[in-house]
Amino acid sequence: MDGISLSIQEILNDSEYGLGLKLLAGQRGMGNRIASPRIQKPGLALSGYTEHLHPERIQVLGNTEISYLNQIDDRLAEESIKTLCVFPISCFIITKGLLPPQCLLDMAENADIPVLGTPHQSSTFISLITKFLEERLLPTTHLHGVLVDVLGVGILLTGKSGIGKSECALDLVIRGHRLVADDMVFIKKKVPAALVGQAEEAIQHLMEIRGLGIINVKDLYGVSSIREKKIIDMVLELVEWDPDQEYDRLGLDDRRETILGVEIPHICIPVRPGRNLGSIIEVAARNFLLKGMGYHSARDFQERLMSRIGARPLGNEVE
Repeated sequence: MDGISLSIQEILNDSEYGLGLKLLAGQRGMGNRIASPRIQKPGLALSGYTEHLHPERIQVLGNTEISYLNQIDDRLAEESIKTLCVFPISCFIITKGLLPPQCLLDMAENADIPVLGTPHQSSTFISLITKFLEERLLPTTHLHGVLVDVLGVGILLTGKSGIGKSECALDLVIRGHRLVADDMVFIKKKVPAALVGQAEEAIQHLMEIRGLGIINVKDLYGVSSIREKKIIDMVLELVEWDPDQEYDRLGLDDRRETILGVEIPHICIPVRPGRNLGSIIEVAARNFLLKGMGYHSARDFQERLMSRIGARPLGNEVE
């Protein structure tokens, strides 16, 4: 997925998702990489049918597979495992705390294929490892900006340095809205098409206000003033007012911006003295919610205007 991958060692080291993994064999293969969140159970591949075997995926062996290997003839079991180990298998994971056949451990060791064990049932483990891989393998990026939660709408404030993004966000926090990230926003793509933004751990809850320095929003305004992460619903770009520039005055055309392959609404707000940006951003959030309910103010105005023009009677013609 976009070149992102994890080593088996990184999966083994996880403590957040409760995978409960331990190494059984194949230490030399701990550098093998996983680039797909999809899991495979070998199934028929153990009987020699390897047409649909995906060696790049984690191979999960549960009670069915281990019981099969233990019940068939030892020579046949060795042949089955040998057939699998010919492929560049990323790793085997044995579930339910089962003890795998010694021949599997030996052949995997020789082929540099890690064999891991977990006490979880197969269904439970597959759910856990899939969630873990989906989270860790998602495309990510960093953007310079400020992310705020305004009325439940995730708004990413962008614009050149010094234009007032942080000051605008502070005004919103004072109004009762919530800060997610200031200065640098870490963005992760969620399946199928959502962007989740959060702050880097080192600067979480912090904000830089020119003239004041670094302030801790959580300490100043309480836990209700911050959020750990938020789906980004729209980008609001602050630009310097240019009297020679034409700005959108009706809002008929919905501009969009693409981040990590996901399109989200983009609004450009010119900045000049006397404009209350906090109020404007609040209105932008409310208008976004209104559009989500199917009502578009600008287009409704256009339709009413065109209806009145179409209904206007023509003047009397001169004979």
